[in-house]
Amino acid sequence: MAGGYLVLFLLGAFEGLIGSFQYSRSPQPLIAIALAVLIFVTCAGCGLGIGTFSAALLPAVGWIVVSFVIASPRPNGSVIITATAAGEWYLYGGALACAAGTVTAFFLRLRRSAPPR
Repeated sequence: MAGGYLVLFLLGAFEGLIGSFQYSRSPQPLIAIALAVLIFVTCAGCGLGIGTFSAALLPAVGWIVVSFVIASPRPNGSVIITATAAGEWYLYGGALACAAGTVTAFFLRLRRSAPPR
């Protein structure tokens, strides 16, 4: 089971890596918004599919770690994720989507596991 959770973390990290370089594609900022929706669907889907909160949390953690490390300025002054509308939609919208995806999976899992009335 630990291997499955590692794959979920790597899935989120891979989405963060690819998204960090593709968020500014045309049409801006729609691609950044679409990438945020994608990480939401990934987190919620993994949590619902496997049925644990950890399964929803690990892609979010992988995405956040990779995206925010890549967004940090380098010693030579270069920045990969810029402070444009698309960059802000990608970073802040994606972080919000990670939180919303994990919370959605948590509450839907609670609802599914509740005893029938």
